[in-house]
Amino acid sequence: MAKGYKANKERQEDIGTFGKAIGKRAGFKCEWCESKEDLRVWDHQPDLPPAMETLAMLCRQCRELADDRKADANELRSIRNALWSDIPAVAEGAAKVLAQCKESWVRDAIEQSFIDESLKAELLARSQIWK
Repeated sequence: MAKGYKANKERQEDIGTFGKAIGKRAGFKCEWCESKEDLRVWDHQPDLPPAMETLAMLCRQCRELADDRKADANELRSIRNALWSDIPAVAEGAAKVLAQCKESWVRDAIEQSFIDESLKAELLARSQIWK
């Protein structure tokens, strides 16, 4: 268990080294909804070494969404514009959250987004309701 704790602590320290740069990139606001409240760096791909493209600046509410908190369609509309970010952690992370919503505007937004084509196909294939 100590090994896991040590590895996690080291990872958090590595992520922390990106904090200021990501804050500047984000304009010191949430990269999904543009809130300026309770911002922290979010790790989109914890299985990869931390990098600018795998980390995003998110507010508490968006971090909760990223951690699978359910939301209604109206709440999710605030993160739709994140799909057009050129930063994978921002666009792909938002797409994964949005894909849980079965509204037709979500499918349209994901189809039009700039996210990786294989991820786009995977997200669009998940829902039978959209078809």
